[in-house]
Formats: sequence, C-alpha cells, structure tokens
Amino acid sequence: MARLTRAEAQELNRSRVLAAARAEFAERGFREAKVDVIAERAELTRGAVYSNFPGKRALYFAVLAEDAERALLPSDPEIGLTPREALAAFARAWVTRLPLVNDRESARLGLDLMPEVLASEQTSRPFAQLSRFTASLLGLALERLDPAAGRLVRVAESALTMLHGASLLAVAAPGFVEPFNVITACAAMPDLGLRDVWPERPPIVPPVRAVDEPWSPPAAVDLLTGESIRAGKGVVAILGLHRLSAAEEMIRSATPSDEVTIALVTAEPAELSALGRLVIADFRWHLHHAFPRTAWPRVQIVSDSGSLAAAAGVASTMDGTEVAIRVRDGRIVRRAEGFGACYAVC
Repeated sequence: MARLTRAEAQELNRSRVLAAARAEFAERGFREAKVDVIAERAELTRGAVYSNFPGKRALYFAVLAEDAERALLPSDPEIGLTPREALAAFARAWVTRLPLVNDRESARLGLDLMPEVLASEQTSRPFAQLSRFTASLLGLALERLDPAAGRLVRVAESALTMLHGASLLAVAAPGFVEPFNVITACAAMPDLGLRDVWPERPPIVPPVRAVDEPWSPPAAVDLLTGESIRAGKGVVAILGLHRLSAAEEMIRSATPSDEVTIALVTAEPAELSALGRLVIADFRWHLHHAFPRTAWPRVQIVSDSGSLAAAAGVASTMDGTEVAIRVRDGRIVRRAEGFGACYAVC
C-alpha cells in the first residue's frame, strides 16, 4: 500500500475528526460533547484534534458547514416566478427543516448553533453581517423576478426575521409554530409597502487609483453554485466578515457586463470561515428550492483562505478589510481601499 503524503495524512485525520465530532454532537449535543471522546472516536490523540481545530466551537461550526454544503439539492424544485411565489417556496423549504417537522432527535445536531453564535461578539457580529448579506442576496433575487418593484431588501430582511424567529420558537416552544401561517405571512411580505430606499452612493468613498498590475487569481469554488471558478474579469472585492454590508454596493453598482466576485476573509479563519460557509450554504439550499437560476443574484462568492486576497495585492486580511479592484484583460487596472471601496471601483 502506498505511503500517504503528509498532506494526505492531514486530510485523512481531519476527515476522521469531523466524522467523530458529528457523531458526538448528534448524540450528546454541543454542550455535553467532549473533545477527549471525539479524539477517542476518531482513534486519534487530543493533540491531533487540536492540530486541526483550535477549539470545540470551531469544530462544531466545521461539522455544520460540511453538512450544509453536502445537503442534497432539489432535482425538481418548486420555484417561484413572482416575489410572492418565491418567498412562499423559500419559506416552505425553511419550515421542512424545523424540529416540528423533523423530530427533535434528528435536529439535535444544529440545536446549539444560535446559542454558540450569541456566546460572544466574536461570533455574533460576523453572523449579523452574514445575515445582512444573505438578506441583500435574497432581496436582489426578488427584484430580478419583478424589476418594477424597486428595492426589496427590506422585504427579504422581514421574511428572514420571521423565519429565524420560527426556528427559535420551534425549539423553545414546541407546538407553538404553525408552519402554514409562516409560509402565508412570508408570501405576503411584498405587499406590505415597506419603505426601502437605496442611497445613490455611500457616505464615504475613497479615492480610486489607476494601476497596471498582474492578475493571476487561483481557482476557487463559488459558494452559491458549488462550481469551480476563476475570477478573470470585472470587479472583485476582498471583504472581511465585518464589512459584508458593502457587497450590495458592488453588486448594484457593477455594469451589466461585469463579473462580480466577493471573497470573504477573516482574521479567525479556523472558526469564522466555517461559520460563513455554513450561512451561505444554508442560503444556497433555500435559493435552489425557490428561485429559477435566471433570478439568482449576479455574484460569485468565495471563502478565501488568503490566496485570492494575495493575488489582489492584499498582504494581510482582517474582519474589517474592504479592498476592491477592477480587472480587465488579465490586469488589475483600478484599486480602492477602505470604506466605500466596493462602490468606488465600479
């Protein structure tokens, strides 16, 4: 039998740790799960677990993210052709995952997600931005179904608020949530007349520098489609998890011919990259259930470990990073950094 390379051995150990952790979290829940038991299940040392994951919460997020990314997508989705129909289908897919539909035993693995997100600002602040990001993506998809409706991000935010509330109540107050009422209420959101004004430009716009720099981006996976991509043209943003609200500025400001790529970065990749992947994968699953591909937001989303940022000339990344570039003919031709950079390069 061929000897494994160091990289192959590390990947095998990581897979064993994730499988063991999944079984432990599903059986005992996050709070009662023990790293020593996970190591024993994986037939590895405690040190081997910590060499792959800095802590139990990072491991928990990684398990949930991997499961969300592997979730089967619908082969015959019930897509909507109007905002009302799409929100109804989105909500219908959402409530099928509630503990009131899937028994509490099968839902146990994810029951501790929100308590762990709320445990500290280190996780709650990125989650707030990720929630705002997915709301803007949902709103943009609704607008593509009805271009005359104006901005529908507030509608999307309201629908997601109701759905997240239903998820929490389904756990805290079993039997209280009536899923059909939740679906009906979400479908009615576009008719509520929510005031939703989009500013023409952000309050702060940094200067744009004309440059002539090489652009050789690495291959990456688009979190929305699951397909391999290479950001070869258009506009690219390197966004920390505290600056995701800027993504909508780039998507809206880009020209129709632009390819738009958002690379998510963080100062805590071992924990927060998994949280970001989890939120986007969950949104992707619902998007597949509710919207035709032609209505999907016009953006590629990448969870970046630093290689795409480095290709864009960003040496180090933080949760507050906002750097945007414009690419043309294999060269970086414009660059902006700081608050408002996503708008500035478009």
